Amino acid sequence: MDDNQLLRYSRHILLPKFDIQGQEKLLHSCVLIIGAGGLGSPVAMYLAASGIGKLIICDHDVVDLTNLQRQIIHKTDAIGTPKVHSAKKTLAEINPEVNVVTLNKYVDDKTLHPLVAEADAVIDASDNFTTRHLVNKACAMLKKPLISGAVVRFEGQVTVFDLRDEKSPCYHCLFPINGNDEDMHCATMGVFSPLVGIIGCTQAAEALKILLGIGETLNGRMQLLDGLTMQWRSIKLNKDPACDVCANISSLTTNNT
Repeated sequence: MDDNQLLRYSRHILLPKFDIQGQEKLLHSCVLIIGAGGLGSPVAMYLAASGIGKLIICDHDVVDLTNLQRQIIHKTDAIGTPKVHSAKKTLAEINPEVNVVTLNKYVDDKTLHPLVAEADAVIDASDNFTTRHLVNKACAMLKKPLISGAVVRFEGQVTVFDLRDEKSPCYHCLFPINGNDEDMHCATMGVFSPLVGIIGCTQAAEALKILLGIGETLNGRMQLLDGLTMQWRSIKLNKDPACDVCANISSLTTNNT
């Protein structure tokens, strides 16, 4: 690191579990963020400020006036432009040293595989079950840590699925793809704007801990937040031995090679 970087990241470097070596590790890390909306905004902004060397951001949507109530990475003059372009502009203002790579399209199996393979950690900041299951499958196959978050109305949840640990469940263990879960969109359900910031910041914190190998992550447990009472509730997550995804990783890998 040069003198300017030592000064920029000095408050991290002062931390005993961080030090210069930890900051240098972040500078050489790559994080994939799926979604540049309510959750993706604080995630991307804090990871960029923290000095992640490369951020890959995927989102197929454009900025809309209704987004600005909670998607703080976007400004009013960005309305009508692709979210990934708006996000990249904001992140360049926060930290021009970060390499921000954008993908302005809906991710599918073929798109996800090389992106996940490149990343050291993956952030699921999407807003639909189809994308979440696609991301989970790719992370399970490649054994990349997945930091998952969701917010609707006044309720938020955040967890980590890290298949590098054989005992770890995956997203499909918790929400089977053949289950009765239906997407709950902000456009119809509403969302308490500060809550996406709280959950998104928690996702960013989990990503940094994973990259540095410090502390205890949320792998194997989910934090649920009631935004009206500000009470957190923690639940233990168990691996499903009959899971169609993580219990069949070997066959999935064979079928995709």
